[in-house]
Amino acid sequence: MPIAQINVSRFRRPKADPANQPFMDALDHVNAQADVADGFIWRLVGEGDANDATAIQALAGDADFIVNLTVWRDVPALEAFAYRQADHRSVMARRGEWFEPVEPSLALWDVPEGHIPTVAEAMEKLAQIGRDGPSAAVFTFRWWRENR
Repeated sequence: MPIAQINVSRFRRPKADPANQPFMDALDHVNAQADVADGFIWRLVGEGDANDATAIQALAGDADFIVNLTVWRDVPALEAFAYRQADHRSVMARRGEWFEPVEPSLALWDVPEGHIPTVAEAMEKLAQIGRDGPSAAVFTFRWWRENR
């Protein structure tokens, strides 16, 4: 069964600050690699020419809070990209330079074949994991590895 994932971050400085430029510059490349990764199905992008979701406001009034929302064939496919794809890993290694800690920042959940989650649905899953902790309904990589 396909899975959806949301991960969120809040920039330490305003999004347009030059300190964030290395992250912004890496987005197109890393997103292009995700688009062709084994098991990739879909990712949220902005309107018009936007090829990422950084302009989508998941939290009203918080332009520095960004969301990444994707659908994958299964957890192993997402995990392979997230943790073993070199360029993605190098961006993740530097996330502390650009982003404040946010908890929870990640949620995974099963979705029916062909389902494209909305930002509102994904934010509710993130709230659910924050409120109730991981479960079969909404989980983390760690929970999935320990309970599969």
